[in-house]
Parts: sequence; structure tokens; C-alpha cells
Amino acid sequence: MIKVIKIISISISVFLLQEVVFSTHFGKKKSRYWTSKSVFNNEKNHENCGYKSCAKVDPTKLNIHIVAHSHDDVGWLKTVDQYFFGKRNNIQNADVQKILTSSIKSLQKNPERRFIYVETSFLWMWWVRQNSKTKVVVQSLINEGRLEIIGGGWSMNDEAVTHYQSVIDQFTWGFRVLNDNFGKCARPKIGWQIDPFGHSREQASMFALMGFDGLLFGRLDYQDKNKRMETQTMEMIWKGSPSLGASSNLFTSILYNLYGPPSGFCFDSLCSDQPLNDDPESPHNNIKRRVKEFLTFVNRQNESYRTNNVIITMGNDFNYQEAESWFSNLDILIKNINYLYGSKYNAIYSTPSCYLKAVNDAQLFWSTKTDDFFPYASDTQSYWTGYYTSRPTIKFYERMGNNFLQVVKQLLVLNNEPNKKELNRFRRAMGILQHHDAITGTERQHVADDYSRILSISMREGNKLMANTLRNMMQKDINSEDTLEFHSCLQLNISSCKYTENNKKFVVTLYNPTSQEISIYVRIPVTGTSYRVLDYLGTKLVTQIVPVPLEVLNIPGRKSFAEYELIFFAQRIPALGYQSFYISEKTQGSEIQFNKSYTSISSNTWDIYVNSNGKVVVQSKTNRLLKMLQSFHFYKDKKQNSMNSQIKSGAYVFRPKTNALNIRYEGYYKIFKGPLVEEIHLAVNDYISEVIRIYNGQDRIEFNWLVGPLNTQYDQEIIMKYKTTIKSKNKFYTDSNGRDMLKRKKNKRKTWNFHKPIARNYYPVTTKIFLQDRKKKLRLTILTDRSQGGTSLKSGEIDLMIHRRLSNDDGFGVGEALNETAFGTGLVVRGEHSLLFGHPSSEFKLNEKNEAIRMAHRPWIIISPVENISYENWKNTYKMLSSGLAETLPPNVQILTLEPWKSGTVLLRLEHIFELKECKKYSDPVDVNIKKLFAAFIVTSVGETTLGGNQWLNKNNRLIWNSNENDNLENNQFFEPLNFTSSDEIIVQLKPMQIRTFIVKLEKN
Repeated sequence: MIKVIKIISISISVFLLQEVVFSTHFGKKKSRYWTSKSVFNNEKNHENCGYKSCAKVDPTKLNIHIVAHSHDDVGWLKTVDQYFFGKRNNIQNADVQKILTSSIKSLQKNPERRFIYVETSFLWMWWVRQNSKTKVVVQSLINEGRLEIIGGGWSMNDEAVTHYQSVIDQFTWGFRVLNDNFGKCARPKIGWQIDPFGHSREQASMFALMGFDGLLFGRLDYQDKNKRMETQTMEMIWKGSPSLGASSNLFTSILYNLYGPPSGFCFDSLCSDQPLNDDPESPHNNIKRRVKEFLTFVNRQNESYRTNNVIITMGNDFNYQEAESWFSNLDILIKNINYLYGSKYNAIYSTPSCYLKAVNDAQLFWSTKTDDFFPYASDTQSYWTGYYTSRPTIKFYERMGNNFLQVVKQLLVLNNEPNKKELNRFRRAMGILQHHDAITGTERQHVADDYSRILSISMREGNKLMANTLRNMMQKDINSEDTLEFHSCLQLNISSCKYTENNKKFVVTLYNPTSQEISIYVRIPVTGTSYRVLDYLGTKLVTQIVPVPLEVLNIPGRKSFAEYELIFFAQRIPALGYQSFYISEKTQGSEIQFNKSYTSISSNTWDIYVNSNGKVVVQSKTNRLLKMLQSFHFYKDKKQNSMNSQIKSGAYVFRPKTNALNIRYEGYYKIFKGPLVEEIHLAVNDYISEVIRIYNGQDRIEFNWLVGPLNTQYDQEIIMKYKTTIKSKNKFYTDSNGRDMLKRKKNKRKTWNFHKPIARNYYPVTTKIFLQDRKKKLRLTILTDRSQGGTSLKSGEIDLMIHRRLSNDDGFGVGEALNETAFGTGLVVRGEHSLLFGHPSSEFKLNEKNEAIRMAHRPWIIISPVENISYENWKNTYKMLSSGLAETLPPNVQILTLEPWKSGTVLLRLEHIFELKECKKYSDPVDVNIKKLFAAFIVTSVGETTLGGNQWLNKNNRLIWNSNENDNLENNQFFEPLNFTSSDEIIVQLKPMQIRTFIVKLEKN
């Protein structure tokens, strides 16, 4: 649990979020807007933070904004703890404790000095270890605006492979910790994404909805940057979402020098640049020459920007461990610029927010951008598209973690339980995983192992919370002392679960974290060949037993006795609710159905078979011209001993030397059919296999792939290719962090010309990629269970990269080949693609949305061994069916967030899942009655906040920016405030792609 420290000081008053007071009332037949007492803000007059604390700029001079900063990776070459405590400095000299301690001491020596800090995770780790005297100093520096928090997320997240829900969560948690400990002056106003390897439009949209005034970042394609510098378009208004309009627009500034200082002007203890000397009696006085060199750089940078303000980043990775070395030189630099050239220049200590405020004051009209900044290339041979796929297992583990985190948070709310310290640890763990060297796979192996350790501890603790909460919810006698066990099975993707293997009787409880009732096929690893499944009504369900593929049984490290999977159809699992199924093994008979004469599987829509080349053929039954081939291919580079790794693929970069090569079919296939599912078990060779499934009553086709261990004789990057008869004209669509879809075209960008390597055409696919014909009458959609790199290099084709094993480092800092091993051999990866193929009608698009939600928020499978409990005893003791919602939500709405907050309040986010004009039937605005949302609670008060949950919406006033297209950014409400029409209604209207965030007070019904 976050340690809240009370500071006893006349001049310091830190607002704590648990002091939230709601003043909204629900009187009979009264209609009113919500109001709020100043619950987020410390309104003390002594505070001088924000824009009013900025140093004065001079409109007649070139204002040089000196920004002292340190970029502190939350894990990369070292683990999080190693970075914080300064351990293993033989790997990298980095000690975050020293950075913060040293910087705070240096700030006290000169009231003009400023410093910015970004990573809330490290700040919090440092803060809880400080004494009260230090805390008073830090609070004063924050209140004076001299220590400014920028960004404010738990980590500086990646923008390519992160899911928007996890991004929102990690910022929400970072903001809350800042609010809890420092008050309103620590509330970030600016996005600071200086190191992620490309930038997403959805991230810009989220920042805008968090109430940010702007964004600064460092990395973009070198060709794009060159053109922008030539045309003075390094600053722009980024249109975050066509559906949300101006409310999602964000002023964006691209840093000139990535995020480092001018060459020769690094004054850190890690650097060897010559210090400044302005002593008039010293024979080493160099100040005039050095100032001229510095101003030469400043003038060159200024040529690429439009105002009389330039931002100079004076810092770098893990700088300011000896902060006085930096600050003493900066003091000299600023003083002498103003003394020697004060008629033309005004050098000041500044911050990114102060810089953007000065730019805003110029009241210029800015160009706009509507797409994203992917992929990022640092030179002609270096397209950073490999990390979209690197370390595929940690990408999947993070997705599982987010799935389970939402389950735990929801269950705590539905059981009316307060916030828990274990939940806070879970939030912190997931925040760390979003870091741009964590989920990206661009960290060293021992760091990746530590990320997995951190998440695994949190998931174990989360399981305890889940078990205790579910036990309380399911018990019919709340006074009984029950010790029934509830277990999660975290290895179901390799068909392993000891609780179903070691017990002949067990209960499967499916918790549905989505906002719509669902019916799904459940697969449970078992040792027997015949089982009985009873639902909450006592109805015996149809079951099917299918063998676990041999290739899965032989996965290195798999410790399981299960050789089969039990399948049954779980119907109508309630939204935000659960349903239990009692399962017992039969002593006689076998349900396995296998016939060697089978040559294909089929449904009402498709025939699927394997051709002589080992490719999967999907043939439409209704249109003979509609056909698809699915196959595996690879990019290969011969292993060499050359020291020149710059031409090799690595953790970051994808550098294919040739087109993708075919993988030779050297295997076999088997076909299994039954009443619930038909599936092909296909072994392509000794390291690639898959299962292709068609479930009864479903149009989707499931491709469950298994790859590894990859050959160490070559650098191998494996792709799955889906080749169709669709005439897509080299156009395709990929999602932006799981939200808006962006149109892509091979070898094409809107804003600049580029070289045409294969790697350039790969884009991040967080959840979905699709292509369609010109008349939009046919669409192929593939949904992924983790982030991957994807492209369409030929009309009608989709390629998805699923695994990589490389023998060289690509030369961008990690210093280690992406050569993952496990259990003494190369890493084996198992994953899933869900494929939809047909006419993109309204219902087809709704199925797409629901399938994407299912892949990200799967019903959580919970196992309870019941060897000595009969079905009747179980049903008499436990509720087998329950829903948290009082009414069915519209199909285009989901509850994105439901979690315990402060002082008995709940954080609630509602989301419209369709884009504007995406679908005739489901893209209209929709109303939701919050008052009637929950089955077991009465809503007593509601307050609407910005997306990050850290400021009332009606208190957020953003800077106004003028665009060349006359759609200026709004500075007031993003949307209409809540409208209370009666005591029984709190009507919230959701527009397409809108997310609205509320703090809600609930009372038990």
C-alpha cells in the first residue's frame, strides 16, 4: 500500500485524495449538473506552480529554455531495483536514488534552478524512503514550480505494442500517487515521450483527454524529421481521433536533438566534455568560445522552428547523479549568455510546460497531422519494426496480466471491498510492464526475467484477492467458515492445469469481465477421456474430448499429465458476473472421435483442408472464387562472425536481406471432429505446428500456432501469411493501441518520400489488422492475442511476424542478441489468431469488436477442487450464477474501468467502442443510465473527471491552439456535463469512441 505521510508544517499542506467530498445530491424530480468541492486541488495561496511560475520570456529576443532533466529507464540493461539502488554498475553506471537526492540538493542552492522528473515509479520509491525534513523541501520545490513532474505515468510507456487500457491504467496510477503525495502542483500538464521508438495517434488522443496542453517527443523517422526541419513543421497540432474531434487534438513539439544536450555540452559525471570556466584570472578561461559554440547550435536549431523560443534539453540517460556538476555549469552558461549577448538572447532555466506556454503565447496558426509516427527509422538500414514482435511470450504475459487485473478490480468493487495493498502492487507491476524497454522486448534477458518475476508475484497475490472475494460472493450462508479453494490456471495456453489434472471432480467458475453477456467454448486440460458437465440448472451439457497435440505435449518445461482437453459450451455468462459448472470424470467410455479418413473440416460457411505443400486452404461454400491460403514463412540471414552488427536484425530493428522464404513441409496432420468443434492438428516441421479450429455455430476460424525452438544456425524471423483472393490494392488497416483503425498503404506516407525496404512496411498490430476490397464488400480481419508486427506486401495478403531468434545485437544499446532460451533450448511460443472473413456488415463489425474484446478480456477460468462435495451440496451452498449489472448495456458500450478508489468511492469508465461513421447501426451516440447500472448498489453521487481520474472535468482548462484548418482546440469541457433528469436517472451520453471517467459513490442496495 502506498505510504501516506502527514507533513506537519505551517507552509505545507498536501491534499490527499482520500478526502474526496461529493456535493451532488439526487432530489426528487430535480435536474441539475454535478458540482464538486475542490477535491483534487490544494488552493493555498503560497503555491506558485504551473505557468505562473515560469521565468519571464522576452518577445524581442530569442528565448533559450534550458531544461535540466534525466531520462531514467524503468528497467533496460539493469532491472528496476538495480537502477534505483545503483547496483551492478559494471553493466551501466546508473543510480536513481543519487539522481533524485543530488538534484534536490542542487535545486536548493540557487532559486532560479529548475529540474523536471518523469518516472513516477522511481519518484515514489525514493519518496517513501525520505525523512520529513526532505519531504518538506521537496513539497516546497514542487509548489514553487522548480521541481516539475512531466508525463507522470508510472513509467514512460511504449506506444506501439501497448494496449490503450494498460496505458490509461498506468497513467491513472501514476497520477493518483502524485496527487496523494504532492497535491495539485504535481499534476502533469505536458506529455514527455522522449525515448519510445515511434509514436501512436491514440497516445496523443489519450493525452488530450487527460487534459494535457501538449506533447514533446524525440524519435521520428529521419526522413520525416529532415523534411520537417526544412519546412518549419517540427511543431503541429496532432489530430488524435477523427471521432472525437477537437477535444482529442494535441499540440505536439518534436525535439531537435532527440533529448540530449548539444555536442560538447554534457556536464554530467558520466561525460568527458570540457567544463565551462569564466574565471577572468584563469589561464583556462574558455567562456567566450564556448558560449559562441553553444549559440551556434541554438541558432541552427531555431531555423527549424517558428517562434522566438527554443528548448535545449540538458540531460540524458541517468544523468544528474552528481547534479551540481550539471547545474554549476548551467549557471555559468546562462549568466554569460545573458551578459555577453543579452541584447539578442534571453537564456533561462525552464521546463517543457513553460516552453510550450511561451510558444502558445505567440498565437500562431499551426499545421496539422492526422496519422501516426510509425514506423521509426534512424537511418536507411534501421527500421525499428522488429520490436513489434520481440519477446512474444512477455507480450502475451502482459496481456494476461491486464486481463486478470481488471477481473480483480471488478470483483473487489462488486463485493463492496475497499482498496487493497495487494491491488496497489498489481497496479505498479502492470505500470512497469508498459515501459518502452519492457513490453517491447528490447531489454536484456535478465531484465526480462525480472519483469516476469514482478508480474508473477502480483498475479499470485491477485489470485488470493480473487479467491477471497469470490468466496464471499458465492456463499449462500455468509456466516459459514468456508475454506473452499479458488485457483487460476496460468498455463492454459500450453494445455496445463494441475487442479483439473489431479482431481476427478472440480468446479469451473467463469468470470466474465466484459460488459455484455457472452457464450463461449471452454477448453480444460484433463487426464481422462470422458466427463460429465452440469450447469447451474443441473442440465447436462454436451462435451467433447480432443487430444492435446504431440507438439504441445513435448514443449520444453511443460510439467503436465494432461493429454486431452475437455470442451463444453458455456452459454450466457452474465456481464460482470460468473457462472459455475460442476465437472466429474466418468469411469467408463471415451469421447475421443478420430477417423483417419477425414481430409477436411467444415462449417456452414467453410471447407478447410491441408494441401500437398502443407498450406491450409480455406474455401468458401457459397462463393467458389472466395479462397484463402494460410502458411508459414521466414526471413533468414546466415550466421556470421563479423563484428559489424549494424547490418543485422536485433531486438529493435528488423533488417531482412531477402523476401520471406517458404518453409518446407516435412510433417503431417490429423483431423478430429465432434459435436462442438472440428480441428486440424498440423505439424509443418519439427519446430512449427498449429491447430486450425471451427467451432459449431461460429463463423470465426481459430489458428492456434506453435513455433520453436528456432534454428541457431540462422537468424530466423517467422511470419504467418494469409493469402486471399481479395483485391485490396496494397491497402490495409491496423489498430492504434487497440482503438482507432489507421489506413496503411505499401510504400506510402502522407508527409514524406522514403526508401522502400520490406521492414519499412511493417506496422504495430496491437489487436487487429484487416484488408478489404475496393468496394468494401469483402473483408479479412485477423485478431491477435498479443502485439505483433504486421503488413500487407501484396494485394490480398496479410503477414504477421510471430517469433524471432537472432544471433547478433543490432547496435542500438542493448548489447545482447535476442536469443531467448528456456529449459536449455530455444524459446517455444504458442499463440492464437482469430480470423473473420466475409461481408463487413454491421453484425460482422460488431463481431469484430466483440472478438477483440474477448481476446483482450477473456472470461477468467477459476478452478475449485470438490472431491468430497456433490453437485447438490455445491448448488445448495454456493450461488452458481450472478451478474454485477442491473440492466443490459447497449452492444456498442463497455465498462472500460471499474475499480476501488478512495474513501469508499469507485473509479468508473464507460466507453463507446465504435468509430464515427464506422457502422450505420452502432456508430450513433448512445445513452447510459449510471443510476441503474449496478445490481447490488445504489449510486449516491457521481463526479466526472479527465481521463486520468486526477482532475474534475469542469476544472480543466486547456491552452487554446490555432490550426490552419479552423478547428481550434477547445479549452473548456471536452463534452457536455452530466445531466440529472430525475432521482432515478443519471443519463450519460457516449459519442463514438468516447471514454468518460467518473468517480462514483456506491451504497449497498
